[in-house]
Amino acid sequence: MKKLLAILGTACMLCGGTLTAGAEITPSAESISLTKGCKASYLMDYGTGECIYKENETTRMPIASVCKVMTLTVCFDAINEGKLSIDDIITASENAAGMGGSQVFLGSGCQYPLGQLIKSIIVCSANDSCVAVSEAVAGSEEGFVAQMNKKATELGCTDTLFANCTGLPKETQYSCAKDVAIMFRNLLENECYYNYSKIWLEDFVHPDNRVTSMTNTNKLIRKYSNCDGGKTGFTNEAGFCLTATAKKDNMRLISVVLGADSSDNRFKSTVNMFDYGFANYKNKIILDKDVTLNDEFAVVGGKKDSFAVCPERNSYVFSAADKTPDVTHNLVAYKVKAPVAKGQVVGKIEVYKDGVLCDTVNVVAAEEVKKANFGDNFVTILENWAI
Repeated sequence: MKKLLAILGTACMLCGGTLTAGAEITPSAESISLTKGCKASYLMDYGTGECIYKENETTRMPIASVCKVMTLTVCFDAINEGKLSIDDIITASENAAGMGGSQVFLGSGCQYPLGQLIKSIIVCSANDSCVAVSEAVAGSEEGFVAQMNKKATELGCTDTLFANCTGLPKETQYSCAKDVAIMFRNLLENECYYNYSKIWLEDFVHPDNRVTSMTNTNKLIRKYSNCDGGKTGFTNEAGFCLTATAKKDNMRLISVVLGADSSDNRFKSTVNMFDYGFANYKNKIILDKDVTLNDEFAVVGGKKDSFAVCPERNSYVFSAADKTPDVTHNLVAYKVKAPVAKGQVVGKIEVYKDGVLCDTVNVVAAEEVKKANFGDNFVTILENWAI
C-alpha cells in the first residue's frame, strides 16, 4: 500500500473532495458578486458535483434552448443503449422541417445521418434537428418529451419540467440553475459530445446539395481558452442563458447563468465564475489507475498465490485551495478463486474526506492468474511435505 499511501499523503496536503452531487462549499466573500445582471447562477465541480457558487439556484424559470441539454442526453442514451447508431439515417418529417427559430433548414423527406443532426443541435442549436431526432428516438416529440421528464426525475432534478424538445416558448415548462448543472454534468459523460462541442464554423451539407453555414452559439469556445463545451439559450421570456464547461489541469467546472439581461453579461458572468473557480479551488488525483498498489491480493487455486492490483479508475479530491482536508482510505479485498482475468474486480477502496465517505473505487486485477492444474497442485503438496 506504500504507493497508494504516498499518493493519499500528497493529496492530504493539497485538497479534498466529495462525490455527492449538490454538496456545497460556502463561497468566500469576494465571490458574492460574480454574476451581474443574471437572475440565477451556479458553479459546480464536474468530478465531484460540489457547488462552488450559487445564486437563486432553485428558482424555477424558463431556460430557452438550454433545454437541449436534455434533448441531447436522451438521444445519447438511446445510442448508448443500442437503440440507435450515430450513423443511422434519419428522414426529416414535414413537422421537423417546419420548425422555426434557430435551424439548419432541413428538407422535408430528406435523409440525414443522426450524427449530423446531433452536431447541428450542439453547434447552432437547430430546432428542426431536435424534432427530427425526437421523432427518430420516440416516434413523436410528445413521446420524447416524456422521456426527457423521466430522465430529469432520475437525475434528481426536482425543479424541472419540459414541454418540448427545443425550448421554444410554451406553457408549463421550467428548470433552475442547479438542475441545469446536474443535467449538463450527466451529458458530459458522453465523450463523443466533445467531438462536436468545440466546432466553431462548419457547413451543414444537405442531400440536395444545399449548404447551411453553422456558427457555434457559444462564443467562449473562441474567447475562453479552457472552455470546450456549452449550450446557449434566448427568448424574450427567458432572457439570455448559458451553461458551459471548462477544464484546466485536473479540474473541470460547469457553470450556469439564467435570465441574464444581455448576451455580453451571460458570457462575462460565466468567465467570472470560471476564473474564480480555477483560482480558488483545486482537484488533486489521489488514486491513479495506471499505478499498481504495493500490496498484492491473495488468490485460491491459482498457479501463483497472489497477484498485482490497481484502481479501476482515477479518483480525485476537491476543495478550496486554502483548505487542508483530512483524506483517509479503507482497502477491502474480496475472496478470489482462480482463474482471475486481467481487469476483474477483486476489491474496493473507500476514500474518506474529513471522515465522510466521498468516493468508492473498484480495485481490479493488474494481471491474469490461471487456475492451477494437477501438476501444480502435486508440486505444492510435495513442497509442503518437504517442510
